[in-house]
Amino acid sequence: MAGTDHRQKRDFGPSPTVMLVNPQLGENIGMAARAMANFSLMDLVLVSPRDGWDKEKAEAAASGAVETVKAAIVVPELAEALKAYQYVYATTARPRGMTKDVMTPEQAAADMHTRIGHGQKIVILFGRERYGLTNDEVSLADMIITAPVNPAYASLNIAQAVLLVGYEWFKPLATTLGMETQELAALAGPGLHMPGTQPATKEELFGFFDHIESELDAAGFFKTDDKRPHMIRNMRNLFARTQPSEQEVRSLRGIVSALTRVHELRKAKRGE
Repeated sequence: MAGTDHRQKRDFGPSPTVMLVNPQLGENIGMAARAMANFSLMDLVLVSPRDGWDKEKAEAAASGAVETVKAAIVVPELAEALKAYQYVYATTARPRGMTKDVMTPEQAAADMHTRIGHGQKIVILFGRERYGLTNDEVSLADMIITAPVNPAYASLNIAQAVLLVGYEWFKPLATTLGMETQELAALAGPGLHMPGTQPATKEELFGFFDHIESELDAAGFFKTDDKRPHMIRNMRNLFARTQPSEQEVRSLRGIVSALTRVHELRKAKRGE
């Protein structure tokens, strides 16, 4: 599948467990597993899934994260399943009227990294497709995770919720952006990327300025001497802001040269 390359698997260390409470559809379990794999969340627990949930559909929907589905642990009861953990996060979009700490996914992720760094075993609860977690289930958690969303469309499906929390969890661990291909390495980070070239040196950029300005002078572009310095500054600022590469500067000089040749040919034809 595009965007999936199992040869690049690596161990990112301990991670939170994802626990889906009473999921109903195999497809949702599979899509949640796929979202987990995107962000190196490896441990999946299913609490009282619907009887006869379709494992084949779950594996198909996992789109490459079949191992996560196959390794999922199925348990009958939430309170029993939580006994192995030292800290529990519950995801919900609704206010619960409880005295509970509430964090955004970003804040919760930072808290998770701190706790895992101290050797704690932690788990994130995600509720049912239709109505999420019950108040009794949320009461078993230590922390509520609630995302800033459009109040008119506050509900997220399971996979979306896992993806959102998983993304925030993985951000501090990520060393690159996107994926590596056989042709190109993964992007090292945000910003201007120049594959196969480098930013132009000032010598190259100044050489281009001299070139274009001399040709514009010859073409009579600068109508008056008093406006010439201001027009040149504006033009230089315009090109400098683009941060051209070496190749782009060569291309720009080639464009100027080509236009100059055409202009000279037209003058020759007119006998000027």
